[in-house]
Amino acid sequence: MNKIFITAAFAALAFTSCTAQDNSQTDKPLVSPTSGPGRTISQDDFIRTAEQTVNGVVSVKSFATPQMGGQGYGSYSGDPFLEYFFGQPQRRQPQQQEQPRQQQRGLGSGVIISEDGYIVTNNHVIADAERLEVTLNDNRNFPATVIGSDPSTDLALIKIDAPDLHVIPMGDSENLKVGEWVLAVGNPFGFTSTVTSGIVSAKARNISSSTGMPSSGGIESYIQTDAAVNQGNSGGALVNLRGELVGINSAIYSSTGTYAGCSFAIPTSIVEKVVSDLKSYGTVQRAYLGIRFIELSPEFIAEKKLEGPTSGIYVAAIEERSAAMEAGLAEGDIITAINGKPTRSTAEMQEVITHFSPGDKVNIVYYRDGKAYNAETTLRNNRGGVTITKATEGNDLGATLAAIDDDTSRRLRIRGGIAVNDVKSDGRMGQAGIREGFIILGVNGQRVSKPEQITEMCKAISRSQGGDKVLFISGIYPSGKAAYYAVPLED
Repeated sequence: MNKIFITAAFAALAFTSCTAQDNSQTDKPLVSPTSGPGRTISQDDFIRTAEQTVNGVVSVKSFATPQMGGQGYGSYSGDPFLEYFFGQPQRRQPQQQEQPRQQQRGLGSGVIISEDGYIVTNNHVIADAERLEVTLNDNRNFPATVIGSDPSTDLALIKIDAPDLHVIPMGDSENLKVGEWVLAVGNPFGFTSTVTSGIVSAKARNISSSTGMPSSGGIESYIQTDAAVNQGNSGGALVNLRGELVGINSAIYSSTGTYAGCSFAIPTSIVEKVVSDLKSYGTVQRAYLGIRFIELSPEFIAEKKLEGPTSGIYVAAIEERSAAMEAGLAEGDIITAINGKPTRSTAEMQEVITHFSPGDKVNIVYYRDGKAYNAETTLRNNRGGVTITKATEGNDLGATLAAIDDDTSRRLRIRGGIAVNDVKSDGRMGQAGIREGFIILGVNGQRVSKPEQITEMCKAISRSQGGDKVLFISGIYPSGKAAYYAVPLED
């Protein structure tokens, strides 16, 4: 039998609710510490905000076919201290005699951001899903398609075709103040349409650097709050008391896997840029300054005997052909602002750069030998250029792919392969040098025999973070000549 444990957090939440109720009964409104002179908030503000936003948050269920003989989807192997709250219900393991059937993999949340059905959620909510199902607050169900995802920011954009959708307007997270009231809306543990309240505890929070944990390699610049969130809240809304979306709830810091007072949301300053790029290009147009850096600390300043600012980004190395090199930056410089936005920490640096696309011009304030300087430069992509990149699916390779027949396999003495036909000279395969009739046997070290395998590889590589996005293809021509090609998946 499952046991439900009521923790002290429930009592604290109940006490807070009673306090708010007492204030309203005695006509003493709550005073917001960040709302300015004469501005007060009351219980009605919370009620109105909840009513405005609860219909704009959806439940997102993901489905996938369990892998036979491997770790089941019901088990969890994540870090116990940094939990992504993506509920994974227990389920029956298929018997050996049964063919694995598609099962629910997890439950998360999403936020409706447009009347035509676009929904923003977390990448880890939809990752590896074969099918997505969205349930609205009025219990209507719709299938969802993935428009694009970005593991670096843990964001994804999905879409449903549905009428009469309630949209949560996009707010400006940069205007949030520490101490400001916010509401978290989502589906913790499957309890739909749950609203909790809290305040902004901190901004531009980097969980890895703050806790000393290894970095996940992604962009970390979170809004930290004390609004209660749990498994199932992933992808849900963080809203201000004007009913505007200011963040996407994404993570909690906990030793137990349940809420322990610290929750983290991706700010809309990042969400807006990522969503816009995914909608337009299918992938994020990420700009790079081209430096390796270290966040200043008192110990580091003393070690290096640095003069000037006590917070900022220390340039440890300059990459070749980079925007930083063009700007004249050098090792030992301390960057304190980009386009007027402070870069006092790793999180602030990441958040500022995330706003830009390759080709954007920026102004950099930096210190050298204790003196302040300004420089202008044009940001580049990870290939050193300024061109727009687009996500590549299997049908964007500029050729027709088809599995070879048994006769061809026997004649060439191979165990299946994929024939390449209708090669376009200006397509990706044609530009890589692949000619008509080539038979693909392996891609990135994996044996392939079906076109669908290449399609899935293209999707996975395009959504991956960092590194060169390339298909390394090996195979033979009908003459028996072996050949090897590199097919880039970015322009």
